[in-house]
Amino acid sequence: MSLWFSEKYADGVAFSIKAEKQLASVQSRFQKIDVYETKDLGRILVIDDYLMLTEKDEFIYHEMIVHVPMAVHPKAENILVIGAGDGGVVRELTRYDYVKKIDLVEIDEMVIKICKEFFPEISCRFDDNRVNIHIQDGLEYVKHLNNQYDLIIVDSTDPIGPGESLFTEEFYRNCRNALKDDGIMINQHESPFYKVDVIGMQNAHKKIYRIFEISEVYQAHIPTYASGHWLFGFASKKYHPVKDLDAGRWNSLGIKTMYYNTNLHIGAFALPNYVTELLREAERDN
Repeated sequence: MSLWFSEKYADGVAFSIKAEKQLASVQSRFQKIDVYETKDLGRILVIDDYLMLTEKDEFIYHEMIVHVPMAVHPKAENILVIGAGDGGVVRELTRYDYVKKIDLVEIDEMVIKICKEFFPEISCRFDDNRVNIHIQDGLEYVKHLNNQYDLIIVDSTDPIGPGESLFTEEFYRNCRNALKDDGIMINQHESPFYKVDVIGMQNAHKKIYRIFEISEVYQAHIPTYASGHWLFGFASKKYHPVKDLDAGRWNSLGIKTMYYNTNLHIGAFALPNYVTELLREAERDN
């Protein structure tokens, strides 16, 4: 019998992956976590029946959520990561020698345990001595912080279940307070294609645009995410993601990437017209 994982994108659209076998199925306090082995995409991580990552294309997401802000901020030394229990964001951040501290806040310890066991090449840097793991709700963690971080990366699940609080105006305001005067916040910003994702994207942008001095959106093409077209939010008190890009400095670091480069960085902020209009629509609602 064939084993297939399917994720529903819309009433008449689903994305299916044939699995060789199921490696794990765990119900944590917060969510259901599944791992499948596939021939074409390697191992895949599924949470509450939503695809989180595949070994085949996870590098695109993790490189774009990390290296874009790191190429803009002149020296992000103290970094907060919220979510990201798979370890991919931490893996990319630890490639920067000048980073001093990475606080990882993950609400579900089981995600970290599962990923350490089944995705060792992704969760390979949790033991870096600069990484501090906090098993806690991200909303609660940032509530009373002030002027502490150079960069906050919000690598949340979709705005349902445990990840819902990470899309609230209260959370974004607390993140702004937790940032230093030249701090940057990056968040996964959903997709601009299917209706349910558009609603989440516009709601997030509307709130962030209201709170931060600079609020821009950039894109990446991730084959196994809904529509293959995914967005990230770049919010800052000071730095513009294109005008303040220091390509020479970043390239001098010699970090080898598979997707990100500084030319692509600039192009990622050149959005299709329909996406720009969706964003402007959200801004007009403020």
